[in-house]
Amino acid sequence: MQGYSWLEDGGKSPAKLVAIGPKGNVKWVHHTAKHGMVWGYDVDPMPNGNLFVTGTANRQTVVYEFNPRTQEHVWKETLPIHDTHDVDLINNGTQLLVANMRAYDEDEERNDDSIFVYDLKKDEVVWRWYFRNHYPKNTAKNYSNDWTHVNDVDKIGDGLYLTSPRNFDQAIVINRSTNEIEMRLGSDGKHDILHKQHNPDYLESEDGNPTLLVADSENDRIVEYEKRSDGWKRTWALGNRDDLRWPRDADRLPNGNTLIGDSKNQRILEVTPTGEVVWEFYAPWLVYDVERIGTGDESNGPTIADQNALGRYRVKGDTAKYNAKTMKRCHSYLQSIDGWADGQRPEMTTITGGSGVNDDDDRNNGNLGGLAKPGTVTDHEAPFLAVAYRD
Repeated sequence: MQGYSWLEDGGKSPAKLVAIGPKGNVKWVHHTAKHGMVWGYDVDPMPNGNLFVTGTANRQTVVYEFNPRTQEHVWKETLPIHDTHDVDLINNGTQLLVANMRAYDEDEERNDDSIFVYDLKKDEVVWRWYFRNHYPKNTAKNYSNDWTHVNDVDKIGDGLYLTSPRNFDQAIVINRSTNEIEMRLGSDGKHDILHKQHNPDYLESEDGNPTLLVADSENDRIVEYEKRSDGWKRTWALGNRDDLRWPRDADRLPNGNTLIGDSKNQRILEVTPTGEVVWEFYAPWLVYDVERIGTGDESNGPTIADQNALGRYRVKGDTAKYNAKTMKRCHSYLQSIDGWADGQRPEMTTITGGSGVNDDDDRNNGNLGGLAKPGTVTDHEAPFLAVAYRD
């Protein structure tokens, strides 16, 4: 949870991770603000049952592996880069894939916003892709400050990285081998396609068509586009300003439903392809990322086209909208929990984990400082929802 309320008294609220059971019971609360984070962003379920957490503090990026069973950090590192919304573990946990925003070099008057790969074993950046080499300075505004606002990056194939330069109103796929943009959805200023989007997810239809599911934040909707022989076609749109307010995450679940972080409505909801709400939970303040534990990272379900549900839908059957009094009460309750809630802690089974090393011979483009590597980990089986709040 991001952690800024925009209530009448405003003010900064602390970042936290919250785990929610299927009946809406709070399993545990992890106050990331107590562990070096000012703003909390992405959370990724890991194969060993732990969570990989990304946030920022004091113009630096904080990443760590968190064991929810023990409520302890397995490892943690602070990177000297500013305001990073997404860092992913790739290549069996041996490398970090980083979306690096707000990287303006004042001395050189040059914007260094980039996507890069950092090798944990080599303790160095082994590949970097600069936006300035592919976009003119007049793309979007604030070249010297928050030019791209690149807020997400995912590895979607061998050497293929899906990323989200929010201020360019587009989602792109970068080919690491060619350094070219292999796929692009949207264009700067064409707000009918995307407008300051967050967290695009890559899906593929049964007939092999690339598909992107996107939280189209400034348009207050969730959209899905399928790439066909004649170009991109919008196959699905859910919601408008009366339904959703600045959603920033949408994951397709294996059952075909979509899990949504409805950020400014301070809630999480699961909806069917036709917009029926089947599950809902208050989550102040400002949900950034939401994951259904046990279904893998990000989206892992069928496309809308494969479900024969093409069209535009409103959100139906939801039980609540933003209410300041209720949100304050919910926030106070979450703040009262530190670790596992009463009666929720499961039995623990310790296993020995670890990941192999991927030797990468790519060119060295810099050094970020040493990261500790994961060692012994603790498995967990509890089926809950992890929510990232920004503090």
